[in-house]
Amino acid sequence: MHELEVLIQAHYPLIYLLTPEEERAEQAIAAISQLRPPRKIFLWTVTHGIVEYGRPRTLTQHNTVSPEAAIEWVARQREPGIFIFKDLHAFIESAAVTRWLRDAIAGFKGMNKTIILMSPVQRIPVELEKDVVVVEFPLPDMTELDEVLNSHLKSNGNFTRNRRLSTEGREKLLKAALGLTKDEADKVYRKAEVVAGRLTEAEVEVVLSEKKQIIKRNGILEYLEVDDTIDSVGGLAELKRWLSQRADAFTERARQYGLPQPKGMLILGVPGCGKSLIAKTTARLWGLPLLRLDIGRVYDGSMVGRSEANLRNALRVAESISPVILFIDEVDKAFAGAGGSADSDGGTSMRIFGSFLTWMQEKTSPVFVMATANRVERLPSEFLRKGRFDEIFFVDLPNFDERKEIFRIHLGKRREDIARFDIESLAGACEGYSGAEIEQGLVAAMYDAFAQDREFTQFDILAALKSTLPLSRTATEQVTALREWARHRARPAAAMVAEYQRMEF
Repeated sequence: MHELEVLIQAHYPLIYLLTPEEERAEQAIAAISQLRPPRKIFLWTVTHGIVEYGRPRTLTQHNTVSPEAAIEWVARQREPGIFIFKDLHAFIESAAVTRWLRDAIAGFKGMNKTIILMSPVQRIPVELEKDVVVVEFPLPDMTELDEVLNSHLKSNGNFTRNRRLSTEGREKLLKAALGLTKDEADKVYRKAEVVAGRLTEAEVEVVLSEKKQIIKRNGILEYLEVDDTIDSVGGLAELKRWLSQRADAFTERARQYGLPQPKGMLILGVPGCGKSLIAKTTARLWGLPLLRLDIGRVYDGSMVGRSEANLRNALRVAESISPVILFIDEVDKAFAGAGGSADSDGGTSMRIFGSFLTWMQEKTSPVFVMATANRVERLPSEFLRKGRFDEIFFVDLPNFDERKEIFRIHLGKRREDIARFDIESLAGACEGYSGAEIEQGLVAAMYDAFAQDREFTQFDILAALKSTLPLSRTATEQVTALREWARHRARPAAAMVAEYQRMEF
């Protein structure tokens, strides 16, 4: 809000205020308007025309419902004022509206008048780009949310029912609501009271459910529910150790210790070796929400600049509910076109990629980016530059000990008694197989036995594995090239390989 105050005090003629919170933004602008010299505030909507702030809507200025007439009325005013236009984005592409805005602000010099375009959607014509300043109205902080929570704790005799709320519980309820608007926080606290009849630490999950609704409404991000723990991943001991060391990286204790917030990691590797699973289970390990960003959903050819706006909106939502893990699966496919010709899609891929890189470089919010990739040669070199990620890990095909662990995990999920299986023999029979191929071999063996109405055996698994041709044989050149690239450019995820490389130096 400080930036908005400075811009209004500096007599900026045209401000684009991005916010869905009209009432809260109006209150903030009203407070700014009382600073010397005080100014009147006028509101415009397409339903009521221009009305003075704080006056009844019936006292509208005549014939100002159309945006052109409203801007013309503003241009004629000789007194200082702040003129808020709500949802003008729906009309701003009109040549007449754009021209009236340019004419109006050209006459504002020395008159202490400001037009504020208030909207949840950013839509700026090329003609206005040099004249407008875009400001994102911040979501409520802990202090403002505390006021909302207080009103619920003390209203309608709720104080007695909520007296068990500890200081720590109160902080959890407030932190759970961070990223919500004031109205959303008010509604979800009411929902918690209806569901549980009280507001205590136990209702944090109800509050978090509202954040899941935000993700669903966004349409580009997906909120992933994670049931598996990191123990569900076979092998990759070095990668697990790295992640476990950073389990408390986003806590206040880590900040007081002087540690920076982790930025992200890139996991390269052979398909089917657990890259996506490790990304998902990290959310459970760290106790953070997991959001998947689908770059394919970002692209929208209906309007120039819409794809970039989609990405900005998705990243803004992720930041609003941080700390959070932002998961991008197979990023090599998502940004494969970013290094090519701009002619193929009008340069949209390159702009999307550039916007994402800029955000990664400049973000200060606790959003940890976890990206996976199978084909490193498809990734633009800028994406792999030092500083983009905290670490780049390489996940190779599992070795003998890792294959044994993978068999134990998958057999243990399906049967309680796995002593009847010779796991060493199974692990030895599938050299060059990925974890996913091992699992599918086991599933195929179970289907064969199920069709014959009997329990599956060691022989069934060996037969299923023998009939499977692993990727390491069908795509030998791809796997070899990836290993060669990663040899001196990425950190091995397997413990024994990592230890061997450390000994080399």
